[in-house]
Amino acid sequence: MPNIRTPQTDAYFEAFRAARGIADTAYDVARFGWTQGLTDELNTLVFSGRKRATCCLKQQIDVGKEGMARVGGYCVMLDSSDRPVAIWRTTDVSVRPVNQVDDAFAWDEGEGDRSRADWLRMHNNFYTALAEREGFAYDDGMPAVFERFTIVWPPEHADS
Repeated sequence: MPNIRTPQTDAYFEAFRAARGIADTAYDVARFGWTQGLTDELNTLVFSGRKRATCCLKQQIDVGKEGMARVGGYCVMLDSSDRPVAIWRTTDVSVRPVNQVDDAFAWDEGEGDRSRADWLRMHNNFYTALAEREGFAYDDGMPAVFERFTIVWPPEHADS
């Protein structure tokens, strides 16, 4: 999902800033997955506290389809109807090949059985489909951006 700020995301982020006394006005926007079902499934993992990491191909950033995460940065998370539903703050960012994912990251991303093997299977399938959809060649040695985050808004979903 491209990093697209809208009046709706601006208002959501402004409500967060006002309530928490945050001076930072910069934020990114993210929607997990490209289908309604996948977005809803991944958002449920976030709201349950199981999912506290995400990954994208660096190629997606290089061509402007994703924003580059930065430690301390904020991101407005969208639901499957592109409405803002949460804000996370990035706690860790690293760039390395997809196939260099470690057990801890696979666990923190919270998908499937949370193992490295399952993570690689699911992400290789997803990135292969993404490459076909967007017309580029994918291999699991491509650089990816591995991001960990904590939910900071709304209060009922914020991490302690």
